[in-house]
Amino acid sequence: MTAIRLLLVDDDPLVRAGLSLMMGGAEDIEIVGEGADGDEVEALVDRTRPDVVLMDIRMPTVDGLTATERLRARADAPQVVVLTTFHADEQVLHALRAGAAGFVLKDTPPAQIVDAVRRVAAGDPVLSPAVTRQLMRHAAGTRADTRADTRQARARDRLTALNDREREVAVAVGRGLANAEIATGLFMSVATVKTHVSRILAKLGLNNRVQIALLAYDAGLLEDTL
Repeated sequence: MTAIRLLLVDDDPLVRAGLSLMMGGAEDIEIVGEGADGDEVEALVDRTRPDVVLMDIRMPTVDGLTATERLRARADAPQVVVLTTFHADEQVLHALRAGAAGFVLKDTPPAQIVDAVRRVAAGDPVLSPAVTRQLMRHAAGTRADTRADTRQARARDRLTALNDREREVAVAVGRGLANAEIATGLFMSVATVKTHVSRILAKLGLNNRVQIALLAYDAGLLEDTL
C-alpha cells in the first residue's frame, strides 16, 4: 500500500509537533514536510510532492486562504484541508470556494483528523451534511448585499451548463447528501450519481463536491432546504 504523502503547514510549532506526532502513528500516512507560513507552501509542494496539505488559515505573512488559492490554481495540485478554530466563518467559506477539500477544527479528536486526511486523499471532501448546512446558513447571513446579488447572477449563469438531471444532482449535493442517498432520492444507481458528479465538476471547472454545494447555494437553489 502506498502511503499518503502529507505536508503540515502551521505557524505554531507546538501545533505542528502535535500533528506530526498524531500522524506519525498512522502506518498509511507519511509526513513529507512541514512549513510555518503560507509563503513557503509552493516551494515545499514542489520539493515534497504531497498528496494532501493540512494547512492553518491564520498565518503571519501569507495566510492559508491565499496559499490555498495559489495551490489549487496549479496543475496536479494536492488536496488541501484547512485547520481552523471556527466551525463556520467567512474565512472557512473563502477557503472552500478557493478549492479546499474541507476543514477540520484544531480541537478535533486525533483519530478524526487522521481519518480526514485519508478521506481527502481518497477524493472524499471532509464536510458532514450537518456542517454543510451550517456553512450554508452562515453564507445566508453574509450575502444580503449587492455583491451577493452579483454572485447569484453569476452562479445561475454557470449552472446553465448543466442539464436537468445534473442540476438535480447538484442540488442534492448541496443539501449534503451522500451518493447513496442521492441515488435513492433520484431513482438512479450510485455509479450513475458518481458519473453525474464527475460531469458537473468538469463542466463547471470545480474541484470538489463542497464547491458544487456552495455554487448551488449562491444560485439560490438551496434556500428551501436549509
